Amino acid sequence: MSVGTLGLLYTAATFGFLFSGMPIAFAVGSVALIFMFFFMPAAQLSIVAETIFSELNSFTLLTIPLFIMMGAAIGKSRAGSDLYNSLNRWLYKVPGGLCLANTLACSVFAAMCGSSPATCSAIGSSGIPEMRKRGYSERLATGLIAAGGTLGILIPPSLTLILYGLATEQSIGKLFMAGVGPGLLLTALFSIWVMYKSWAEKNEKISSSRTTARPLPAEESYSWKERLETLPRLAPFLGLIVIVMVALYGGWATPSEVAGIGAFGALLMVMTIYGCWRWSDLKVILSGTARESSMIMLIIAMSFLYTYVMSYLHITQSAAAWMISLEMTKWEFFFWVNILLIVLGFFLPPVAIILMVTPIILPAMKALGFDLIWFGVIMTILMEMGLIHPPVGLNLFVISGIAPDIKLKEIMWGTVPFLLLMVLGIVLLCFFPEIATWLPSQYSGA
Repeated sequence: MSVGTLGLLYTAATFGFLFSGMPIAFAVGSVALIFMFFFMPAAQLSIVAETIFSELNSFTLLTIPLFIMMGAAIGKSRAGSDLYNSLNRWLYKVPGGLCLANTLACSVFAAMCGSSPATCSAIGSSGIPEMRKRGYSERLATGLIAAGGTLGILIPPSLTLILYGLATEQSIGKLFMAGVGPGLLLTALFSIWVMYKSWAEKNEKISSSRTTARPLPAEESYSWKERLETLPRLAPFLGLIVIVMVALYGGWATPSEVAGIGAFGALLMVMTIYGCWRWSDLKVILSGTARESSMIMLIIAMSFLYTYVMSYLHITQSAAAWMISLEMTKWEFFFWVNILLIVLGFFLPPVAIILMVTPIILPAMKALGFDLIWFGVIMTILMEMGLIHPPVGLNLFVISGIAPDIKLKEIMWGTVPFLLLMVLGIVLLCFFPEIATWLPSQYSGA
């Protein structure tokens, strides 16, 4: 059987198992084992455990459970609600201040927990009801939180960038630094859009109130005392972000050590500030960390086996050679890779896409001269888009759970402007790659 035919069978079997509803780790692992049994020497089956262990025996992988624990600890507290309320009190005079407060709250919370669903849930549970109460449209309120939540996988710490770094053997520290500029860029683009949209909706409501005689929602007002009293609870968390980023950026600690500092600091803060010191509270944090870490590590283990089989059967090498042989320019190839990743985002979560697709496209990206750190950021933004477009769109269902009375169709339409802004962000990164590459070039860590 030719390598091309074998590759097509491997791909078809993979999608068949994934669409069967089987968990990703078991689907990928099953495909690998089946092809090992039929197309590889029997001796290979006897070293499956050794192969998986050798790949998982990496100190860098410690960053995953530690950053998950950091996010779980912060997510267990009311930090998200406090962050939103504080920003709202400081920004209420700015046009569209409430929407802007939600946008900035999502970006700051993303930097604290590194989880997209957690960011949506923490900020949206307070932000969406308040925006609706103040007369903002359902599309703007839900689309903003769903899109703002995606910043959790771009702004470091980011599990997506960690997985990309493992798959491509790139520096986790440099990838984290590369995510800062684009994360701020998307936050700025989102902020500009919501300020404009809020202004447009407000003018529309003023015009409507004049014809219908309906009163507008009352304007908020906060004293300096009310604004300042929100800071004591936020300062420790913002301080933790600064410590983590300075330690990482200054090369004082490795990503694994920084993850340990973040996890310990987050646990200490939620215990002292929010009183989460009882076993019932800690049990939720630790069990959630163990559950999510086990799921991700199992997917990583099976993905390593999956890519090992692909490499042994020369599927990866043949696919890479075929891609390079295509008569396309560098940017034509980049365009179609982007389309491929967007389409895969319709059906698969970011973890599966990164671990399964990256080994195939990586040789071609290298041959065409792309900066792999820069491309990691592009790929993460494409994964962000997958979180807010149907049919998988995890954030869409998180928002639907927060506001079950809003139709899913309205939530989807609300995310469309933000999807376009993400595309604009990718275009800007293509014209100005320094947005992503400047900080990593200054980074001296591992």
